[in-house]
Amino acid sequence: MANRTAAARYVRALLEVCEQEAELERVEREVSAFAGLFDEHPTLRKSLLNPAVPPAPKRTVVAELLDRAGDLSPVTRRLLTLLAERDRLSLLPEILDVYRDRLMERQGMVRARITTAAPLPDGRTDEMTRRLEAATGKRVTVETAVDPEVIGGVVTQIGSTVWDGSIARHLARLRERFLGDAAG
Repeated sequence: MANRTAAARYVRALLEVCEQEAELERVEREVSAFAGLFDEHPTLRKSLLNPAVPPAPKRTVVAELLDRAGDLSPVTRRLLTLLAERDRLSLLPEILDVYRDRLMERQGMVRARITTAAPLPDGRTDEMTRRLEAATGKRVTVETAVDPEVIGGVVTQIGSTVWDGSIARHLARLRERFLGDAAG
């Protein structure tokens, strides 16, 4: 949670600068590409995130990577250099996550996660997306997941709000009711 809070502070400042320079989406793409390097190169990840490595060599490596990346926005360069100087590159995934959430918020969009026991049939995701857009009044980006423990039905999450219409949840409520009645 502390990382998320620190990431939110960086994102707040980043958004202010990006808005002034009208580079909101570009910075997201560039920071995402840089973060992707960590997934593609585990050794790089270990080196740049290792607390035993001092910030100076990390800053040098990041500067070299930024030079090789070519045409990056000055905002992206400043952010990544600042994170390396302050030994805060470990915040990059959270910063990217919070940044994407805030960017979507500014664009009138929300992210929804729909979990079902089996993959949804063709067209069902589109139908559910339309219904969620009608309910929220915003554009919705849907991510689907399969979890056999749901048994049946749907669990939908938008932000911190969860609508649990799963059979597993209904069975749990019935069990609570029966046990509550039996004890009384």
